[in-house]
Amino acid sequence: MDVKGNASQKNVVMTILICFLIALIEGIDLQSAGVAASGVREHFSLDKSALGMFFSAAILGLLPGGVIGGRLADRVGRKKILIFSVALFGIFSILTAVVTTYNGLLFARFMTGVGLGAALPNLVALASEAVSEKARGRAISLMYCGMPIGGVVISLLASTSLSEDWKVIFYVGGILPLLVIPLMMWFLPESRAFLATQNQQQNTPQISFKDLFNQHFRTPTILLWIGYFFTMMVVYMLLNWLPSLFMELGFEKKVANSIMMFFSLGAFLGTVILGVLVDRWKMQHVIILMYSGIVLGLLALNLFETLYAMYFAAALVGCFTIGGQMVLYALGSQIYPAKIRGTGVGTAMTVGRFGAMAGPAIAGQVLIMGSGATGLIATSIPGIIVAAILILILLSTMKKRQNIDPINS
Repeated sequence: MDVKGNASQKNVVMTILICFLIALIEGIDLQSAGVAASGVREHFSLDKSALGMFFSAAILGLLPGGVIGGRLADRVGRKKILIFSVALFGIFSILTAVVTTYNGLLFARFMTGVGLGAALPNLVALASEAVSEKARGRAISLMYCGMPIGGVVISLLASTSLSEDWKVIFYVGGILPLLVIPLMMWFLPESRAFLATQNQQQNTPQISFKDLFNQHFRTPTILLWIGYFFTMMVVYMLLNWLPSLFMELGFEKKVANSIMMFFSLGAFLGTVILGVLVDRWKMQHVIILMYSGIVLGLLALNLFETLYAMYFAAALVGCFTIGGQMVLYALGSQIYPAKIRGTGVGTAMTVGRFGAMAGPAIAGQVLIMGSGATGLIATSIPGIIVAAILILILLSTMKKRQNIDPINS
């Protein structure tokens, strides 16, 4: 893997490794709500609508987290904001297990989401800026594959006797990030690209949100936002509701959790493979493969019935939904230069999370209406098709203007 300028191989390895660990912990936290759902529902006596709000609370917190975290990172540094973000979601994950009221539960999940949302754009920025442009896809995929591995960890935890107490899941998701903070403080280097832009900006105007809509970035920004919205709506709907949907289809809880482990394993493989393809294929081809895979996976979930077939279907969906998220993050890092990368990627993630927030809540309402698991999965497909079309239009726009506008600098 090529490194930028005089950045040492050691710094690259430490950056990717620490970002990988944080992504792994984020993967645990993001799926903890879905795994703990039955225990939370019983403890707080929640109906499906209230449970949907529980799922959506953390996603709602991702919205201000992504915007503020990305914006502050472009001003004060990726490392500082990442450390603060990790501390935030660690503390409030622990508090999720401590609260005694439903409103307290929602607030704890919301603040956990703020920390998670602020962390992710900085992980993407640090990974992408540690290496050359030609290795950016692989760097982001190596970092981001921690997410599905975290999903495997939480699925394994859910299959043990420890998961009988739902609070254990949130304690694990809270203690682990607090343990990583010293490693970040001592060993995580600040982005050299950020430091370089800070030196350049001493004599130039400060970057602001309105720069996302200047003549260079206006069209790519809008198309990227809408593509993120529909893609993440489906991803988070699946992350939160799949364990419950599998049980509705007749699988026991332990079997449903084992199916989710295959979802996470597929996500790991998809993240790594698609990351390599981002660096070696044209982005258009990667996008077509990714969205086609998501649709095929959703169809497989609806059509397959046997356990082993469901293992395959879950792995297929995990491969292209979670791996596809990584592709979109890599695309965002290509669109925006270093001086505005945190703001651009963080804001796009935030817009996408409006879809992520809406997804679980809409799923709860669809299930209340009696559509069932198969109906819910089928309603996800049109959104994926819309996202694919818009992202392909974005890539076409970028290709036409790449010799004129510096969107890939």
